Amino acid sequence: MSSAAAADQPDDVIGVEVPGGTLPVQVWRPDGGDGPRVVLVQEIFGISPYITDRAADLAAAGYVVHVPDLYWRLGEPPLDESAPDLLAQAMARAQALPWDDAVGDTAATVAALRADAAVGLVGFCYGGGVAFATAARQPVDALVCYYGSALPSLLDLAPAVTAPSLHHLGEADTYIPMPTVEAIRDAVVREGAELLTYPGAGHAFDNTRPEFHHPEASTLAWRRTLEFLARHLPAGR
Repeated sequence: MSSAAAADQPDDVIGVEVPGGTLPVQVWRPDGGDGPRVVLVQEIFGISPYITDRAADLAAAGYVVHVPDLYWRLGEPPLDESAPDLLAQAMARAQALPWDDAVGDTAATVAALRADAAVGLVGFCYGGGVAFATAARQPVDALVCYYGSALPSLLDLAPAVTAPSLHHLGEADTYIPMPTVEAIRDAVVREGAELLTYPGAGHAFDNTRPEFHHPEASTLAWRRTLEFLARHLPAGR
């Protein structure tokens, strides 16, 4: 992953008009300044240092990365990453935000970008489910979903998700056990869609916090993510 210093601040923050106000969207740009758009959808921890680092990684791969601040409606400060009850606070914050607002704001971000360029979606955990639901509502060129926590309840949307898609799931994920993974596979895998699993990896295995991180699974899944995006959303496009 990119260094924290490189990912610390976006290149820009833009506003997207949505019902109820203006959604702030942080933007990272590649060295060339332009490229296909990727909408990166946060975990329950918000736009955390981990998410900004992944935004910088995608920008380094040639994408203009847009990260909507889905918690803007709640009017709360960023979560304290050092808090001992961080996970409980994050879960409470995600539960406080209506699901339709999260999906609607993400879809509005995609719609605002599609007029100018190809657009892909990459979402992690909470954001994986939001990205999947968004892809059922707005056409995109590619979808990458890391262990989408809401996926088991969204499988009825699968026929509407027509974009090429890649799903990463850990085989030791206690939130999404393997029987559920197989149900997800049955619903989402078709031509242009892949579901890959990672032995020994738990939920949020790409997150670099030590309680979550599985280095081998993270490295392999990220390489596969970049290869998938290169096929369906090439940076030279």
